[in-house]
Amino acid sequence: MRVLVVEDESRMAEALRDGLRAEGYTVDVVNDGRSGLWYARLNDYRVIVLDVMLPGLNGYRVCARLRQEGVTTPILMLTAKDGEYDEIEALDTGADDYLAKPFSYPVLVARLRALVRRGGAGRRPELTAGDLVLDPADHSCRRAGTPVELTPREFAVLECLAERPGEVVAKTAILDQVWENGFEGDPNIVEVYISALRRKIDTPFGRSSIVTVRGSGYRLDARG
Repeated sequence: MRVLVVEDESRMAEALRDGLRAEGYTVDVVNDGRSGLWYARLNDYRVIVLDVMLPGLNGYRVCARLRQEGVTTPILMLTAKDGEYDEIEALDTGADDYLAKPFSYPVLVARLRALVRRGGAGRRPELTAGDLVLDPADHSCRRAGTPVELTPREFAVLECLAERPGEVVAKTAILDQVWENGFEGDPNIVEVYISALRRKIDTPFGRSSIVTVRGSGYRLDARG
């Protein structure tokens, strides 16, 4: 799931980026209102976390502009202000939810999940490959009706494959989607997560749905 964070406080932006990535989200971070508006127009996000007090354009104006242009991606607005009139202004400009700083990080994550579940442009359908089902809205997985517990990163790797069922997905494509752009670690980390996924979604069910295509990447086979 791809999230846009528009936040000009560097520590807050870094904390949100690192925390959401640990939850398995792909995160883009920008630090001013004009960049946030441009990114939101350009990319397909599941949800936008938008600060109110931003240089260039404030969050209210960014939100209003996006709604005027027909962008319906769910928006969670953050602000250091605390008062009912600030909340009213956020909602009236088109935000879907509002959270005043300081806030509880688990509450933030729960509200993001709730926004995606409610629908709109950010709602994604379940991904299926045979009897394997992934729900991007709540990061759940089940096979043959049995829940399968995955870590956030495992889910993100499997989601990358499930979005392209039957297609070969290169290791570099998985790295780009699941890890941050410019990843400088060992690319064989992908193999580690593929092995972990096989132990969870294939071996217990007598399946072999994640196929290694030598020299090319991996394929999720619904017949496996």
